[in-house]
Amino acid sequence: MSQRRTPGLGSLRVLPGNPTEIAGMVPESIALRGPSGPEGIEPEEGKSLSRESLREIDRLVALYPDRKSALLPSLWVAQHEQGFVGTKAMEQIAGKIGMSPACVAGVVSFYTMYYTKPVGRHVLQVCTTLSCYLRGADRLVDHIRKKIGVEVGGTTKDGKFTLLTVECLGSCGTAPMLQLNDDFHENLDPIETVDRLLDSLE
Repeated sequence: MSQRRTPGLGSLRVLPGNPTEIAGMVPESIALRGPSGPEGIEPEEGKSLSRESLREIDRLVALYPDRKSALLPSLWVAQHEQGFVGTKAMEQIAGKIGMSPACVAGVVSFYTMYYTKPVGRHVLQVCTTLSCYLRGADRLVDHIRKKIGVEVGGTTKDGKFTLLTVECLGSCGTAPMLQLNDDFHENLDPIETVDRLLDSLE
């Protein structure tokens, strides 16, 4: 029995847009990441950006021949002011650079460096890509999770820590590692190394 082909695509098969509809796919075998933000978390509304931030975004837009090139630094401005990028900020930035709010939200949800809800004072991003995983990233995540009492993607009740897992942070030779806010902390083996790091934080 010949396989049905779509005109103009030769022998290429057109797969369903929803991975769970692919024949033989086990639904639990893939983590679907929705358009609403990292880890499928709905973005919070947040507040409107201040006049100072809007002026800074205008300054950034003027630096580029294509206004859309100012998107990433504009998102940083919003996150610096509010600690995350809410839907109100996304809408304001979209208007400033001539993009739809949906496109801006797509960029925010793509990059793990942007947050769509408030995070703790110390954001722990543990790399779980292959090199780190082979060097014990799974044990590192589990240890931190138990030590600070929060699941991955959550923030402690006192607002001190947020625990996230991320893809490669480019430190494969010093695995396992994590990024604490903007700083890399590498060679976190033995596991007690991370205890000293966390205990030193206010």
